[in-house]
Amino acid sequence: MIAVTDATASADNLKRLSDEGVSIWLDDLSRKRIESGNLAELVAGQHVVGVTTNPSIFQAAIGTGEGYQEQLADLAVRGVTVDEAVRMMTTADVRAAADVLRPVYDATGGRDGRVSIEVDPRLAHETAATIAEAKQLSWLVDRPNVMIKIPATKAGLPAITEVIGLGISVNVTLIFSLERYREVMDAYLAGLEKAAAKGLDLAAIHSVASFFVSRVDSEIDKRLTVLGTDEALALKGRAALANARLAYEAYEDVFGGGRWTALSGARANKQRPLWASTGVKDPAYKDTLYVDELVAPGTVNTMPEGTLKATADHGVITGDTVTGGYAQARADLAAVERLGISYEEVVKQLEDEGVAKFEAAWQDLLDAVTKSLNSEGVDGE
Repeated sequence: MIAVTDATASADNLKRLSDEGVSIWLDDLSRKRIESGNLAELVAGQHVVGVTTNPSIFQAAIGTGEGYQEQLADLAVRGVTVDEAVRMMTTADVRAAADVLRPVYDATGGRDGRVSIEVDPRLAHETAATIAEAKQLSWLVDRPNVMIKIPATKAGLPAITEVIGLGISVNVTLIFSLERYREVMDAYLAGLEKAAAKGLDLAAIHSVASFFVSRVDSEIDKRLTVLGTDEALALKGRAALANARLAYEAYEDVFGGGRWTALSGARANKQRPLWASTGVKDPAYKDTLYVDELVAPGTVNTMPEGTLKATADHGVITGDTVTGGYAQARADLAAVERLGISYEEVVKQLEDEGVAKFEAAWQDLLDAVTKSLNSEGVDGE
C-alpha cells in the first residue's frame, strides 16, 4: 500500500485530474467500506464522485461473509433461494452507496454521484432476460443515481437500446473493440430516440461506455513477448493506450454528428467514455500509466483503490494526453497487425474471457452464499 504523507499534495493530483474533466470513480464496493465511513471519506477528501461494481467485486466482498452475517441469517430463516439472497445483498450495498453519493448526484445534475450494478452475468447472451433483469435491479435499488451495467455483447446491444428507452441509466461494460464501441454508441442513441418518442425527459437519462484498458495490453504484450524481436518488444505497453485513444476519437465523431445534434437539442446527455480495468497488470509499467496517459475532457476513470492512491501520491497529470495522439495510436495498432497479431481476434477473445470471468466469479459467490445459508440450517437451493 502506498502511503500518502502529504494530504494536500495527494488531493492536488486528484483535483488536477478532476479539473481536466475526468470524473474519478472507485472500482470497488463492500459493506465494510460503506459502514466504516471509508467511502464517504473518499468522496469528501479524494475527489471520488462515483462507484462501479462487478461480479468479481461482489464475490470478493460477500464471499467472505464479513459484514453480511446478520442479513445472511435473516435470509436463511426466510428460506430464500441463493439467487434471491445474492440479489438482496448486492442491491442493499448499492442502495447504501447511492445514498452516500447522492449529494454529488444532486450537485452535478446527475452527471456523477453514480453507483453501478451489473445484470446477472449468466444473462450476457440473452437479450430479453437482460432487459428484464435491468428493470428489476432498477426497481430494487430504487435510487435515481443507480446505473445498470449491461455487457456489450451482441445480445446486449438491443438490451441497451430498450433499457435506455425506458428511461433507465446504463453503464455499458466489457467493451474492447472499436467496432463494438461504435455499435454501443449507436444503441444508446437509438435508446434516446425511443425515450423521446415516449415523451420521457432525456435530461434525466445518463450513460457511460466502459472501455477496458489493461487487459488489451496483457493479451497483446503476451503475444509480442512470444515473437521476441526488437520490433515486437518495442511495441509492448502501447496497444491498450492506442485502442483507448482511438475510442475517444470515435466518441468525438459520434457526438459531433448530426444524429446527436437533434438529441442534444432535446437536452440529452452524451454517453461518456469510461476507462475501466485501469489497474496496471505488468509491474514493469508505471502504476498510474492508465490514468496519466488517458486524460481527456468528458471521461470517467474508474480505479481500484490502489490505483487511486498511487495517482494521489505520484500521478503526473499534465493536461489532455489523448486527443493529440490519434495518428500515433493508429500507427501502433497497425504495427501490431503487421507482426501477425490480429486485433479482431484479440478483442473477440477478451470479450469472451471477460464474460466467462464474471460468470465464474458469480458462481463462486453463489456457492459461498449457498454454504452460508446452509450453515444456518436452511437449504439455500
